[in-house]
Amino acid sequence: MKHFIIVKLKDKARAKEIIAPVRELFEETLSIEGIHGVKVSECCIDRPNRYHLMIVIDMDKEALEAYDVSEPHRKWKEIYGDLISEKTIFDNED
Repeated sequence: MKHFIIVKLKDKARAKEIIAPVRELFEETLSIEGIHGVKVSECCIDRPNRYHLMIVIDMDKEALEAYDVSEPHRKWKEIYGDLISEKTIFDNED
């Protein structure tokens, strides 16, 4: 399945600043059994109604619980949680 994390930051300028460390952090999830790939993307359109980052994790459904309690997920929430104004989580099996 694909696990999407779509994020709107409080300050859109921070997207450029944090994309590299966020990408590095999510690449750590590749060590979790059942996670096959990670992609972190920045929005290419600058409009007020756009979200700023999209993180897509390709994983087995069974890996979601391990991801939820993982160190990278904990760090994501701890380090970047206060920068986020809105977040959408979406899981899909295409």
